Amino acid sequence: MFSTGTPERPAVIPRTVFGRSGLVLIVESDLHQSTDRRTTVDRNEVLLVGRLSAAVEEHPLPSGDTVTKWRIIVRRRRHRRGAALTDSIPCVTFSPEVAAVVRDLKPRDYVEVTGAFRCRVFGPSAAKIWRYEVEVSAVRPYEAEAAEPDDPTDKPGGGELAALIPRQVAYLAATA
Repeated sequence: MFSTGTPERPAVIPRTVFGRSGLVLIVESDLHQSTDRRTTVDRNEVLLVGRLSAAVEEHPLPSGDTVTKWRIIVRRRRHRRGAALTDSIPCVTFSPEVAAVVRDLKPRDYVEVTGAFRCRVFGPSAAKIWRYEVEVSAVRPYEAEAAEPDDPTDKPGGGELAALIPRQVAYLAATA
């Protein structure tokens, strides 16, 4: 093998940087390119696991493609008193395969989606509408770890009891 006289680039040791929230911000690896002693990290990857909020909507586009839209409800890890407990994240796909999987799901089913964060701009120049959403490239039903609680109405006399006992919500009970 011929040598050009330039030394081989040293392997980058993986390094993780944590933000104030404790979440991973940057993982330095061979995938990142270094230029002028700066690490460029241009990645747009989103992984969400949550519940489908409502039925899926499909809209035909003038180009002949079909856009499939839905929302995923994702619980927040920590929250302040009075702050929102969940986020409702809009998702879209142009892939017929992904749309077929999502169409078979029912509201409140757990789902795992992988995609990219997108900003779309609509409308005339005087009144632009900015919309942020996840463009999904892969989706799969996700088996929930927390089982649904027993329904008190299944037991004799449970109809009256169900009115007195607050209904437990499985996805909130899992955090307690």
